[in-house]
Amino acid sequence: MRAAWKSPGALGAAALFALLAVLPFGAMAIEQPFWIGFFARIMIYAIAASALNVALGMGGLVSFGHALFLGLGAYSVALPSFFGVGNGWLHLALCLGTSGLAALVTGAISLRTSGIAFIMITLAFAQMAYFVFVSLKNFGGDDGVAITMTSRFGPVDLGSPTTVYGASLALLVLLTAWIARMRQAPFGMVLRGAQQNARRIDAIGLDARRFQLAAYVLSGMLCGMAGLLLANLNAFASPGTMAWTVSGELIVMVVLGGIGTVMGPVLGALAYLGLEEVLKAFTEHWMVLFGPVIVAMALLGKQGISGLAANAQARRPRWCRKRVQEPRIGALPTATAWKDVN
Repeated sequence: MRAAWKSPGALGAAALFALLAVLPFGAMAIEQPFWIGFFARIMIYAIAASALNVALGMGGLVSFGHALFLGLGAYSVALPSFFGVGNGWLHLALCLGTSGLAALVTGAISLRTSGIAFIMITLAFAQMAYFVFVSLKNFGGDDGVAITMTSRFGPVDLGSPTTVYGASLALLVLLTAWIARMRQAPFGMVLRGAQQNARRIDAIGLDARRFQLAAYVLSGMLCGMAGLLLANLNAFASPGTMAWTVSGELIVMVVLGGIGTVMGPVLGALAYLGLEEVLKAFTEHWMVLFGPVIVAMALLGKQGISGLAANAQARRPRWCRKRVQEPRIGALPTATAWKDVN
């Protein structure tokens, strides 16, 4: 474990997080606060993509409805704020409670199916929630609702982009470390085995569906926390957050960065949103260029950006080469690992 933290992949992740930690100071020094809000948004979507990767990359559950949990997290701030409640702890409890319950109910139903049926059912649940919130005309309906009272955790108020930036960075670092650790834990090993062959997991006395449901619920709750941060950053919540297109964007981020890798969703969110911003600066028809570029990047390597980085490291001269191939979350456990699980 100690050697793993000294690997080039871990050092690269530490360097990226260190750069993100000093970025606000640089943005304030050059009087460009826009970059604080922009990178805060990137980290929030990286949290949501990492949450999806728990279900998708580790559990093999291709969910097309994770925008549901992102939206529930956003409205966990917006609805109490509408009634004049700005207690952040209440917002957080409401966020975790609603997103967790929604993930438990929808996951229990969806996991009775598999493949394309699972994808369509998760999509259907998200669209159902979308139309429910569109119909709430008292809370803005399709136009959304402004948040006048942001989440306050004692002296910490998430009404400032800088505060949201710090909270997002802290949560992203903790989530990344937790996913890296869970990959080596028995829970992660069972999920990886169930992704390859759920019947074998059942045959050794472990209920694969129960483990997958637990992963789905954890994924939904983490995605809800991303929604809470996003609502505070924008001071606004809209049913559009629950649209199927948002779920598609999260999947693209995971695939682009490297499905099943720890840092893949972070790199995918950075590349996706960063490329979008760059193309917008050059042309108003940026979407014409954006699609082919995303497709080309996805086709360059089966493990996305993480795979490209590993392949580049493998082509280096042998005297300066280190083993940096990041194990895929979905890889089959070794025989020794199975003994640990049992």
